[in-house]
Amino acid sequence: MEIAVQRIGGPVVVVRPRGRLTAADAPELKSVLADLVAAGRTKVVLDLEETTFLDSSGLGALVAGLRLTRTAGGDLTIARATGQVLDVLTLTTMVRVLPPHDTVADAFAALG
Repeated sequence: MEIAVQRIGGPVVVVRPRGRLTAADAPELKSVLADLVAAGRTKVVLDLEETTFLDSSGLGALVAGLRLTRTAGGDLTIARATGQVLDVLTLTTMVRVLPPHDTVADAFAALG
């Protein structure tokens, strides 16, 4: 898995995990999110358009990121989840906690 980070300005950042988000990759995403929050980047949009697979460990990384950002006074939203990733978010009812947004712009708007 590859993770791209785009700093937008102030505390806002877009994180784009590419490929499969599994037990092997979840620690890397958690580490990236922890480093961003430690650097004051507490408003995170996870753009999941290029994330092709999500397992329970990947889901745990999303929850950990949400906890990290909210504890620091920020928030985390997701954008452009499709296919199997969206199916997992829906089947696990994570869409109630992390509602997916159709676009990155919509996800930014949700951050406030």
